Amino acid sequence: MTPRDLVLTKRGLRFMGRQFPCTIGRTGLTSDKTEGDGATPRGTHSLVGCLYRPDRLAKPCDWAVPIRPADLWSDDPRDEDYNLMVRAPYPHSHERLSRADPMYDIVLITNWNWPYAERGKGSAIFLHQWRRPHAPTAGCVAFARRDLIWIAGKITHQTRLIIR
Repeated sequence: MTPRDLVLTKRGLRFMGRQFPCTIGRTGLTSDKTEGDGATPRGTHSLVGCLYRPDRLAKPCDWAVPIRPADLWSDDPRDEDYNLMVRAPYPHSHERLSRADPMYDIVLITNWNWPYAERGKGSAIFLHQWRRPHAPTAGCVAFARRDLIWIAGKITHQTRLIIR
């Protein structure tokens, strides 16, 4: 573990000597993640991507990729594109990345069950903006907007998300 790792603690997320309030999945932590269980998976996860809404905020880091209106994330374990970014029109179950609310204005993508997804083991563990303080997620880790933007600007390719 290094100061550049994002470490989930009982008091929030520790990163670069700072502590950030955050929320996790509505059913807590799990060592046996399944699709739709509402849990945040324990483990050490790499950060493999950053997405952002260019119509709502400036590019948060050099490697951020803009979210376009047709961008989706497949969460259908029966589909070959399960746990991958796809584009509309898309006939299978998915999450829209270009949302009306600000929750996905910036998204850090972890390598949970990616890039070669095991069907049913859960999709899309993101770090994203919370709906409101202390509101649980569907399994992701969520933050205040300003904190997430600050974190995105400081992470490197070596940064890991550590959830025990």
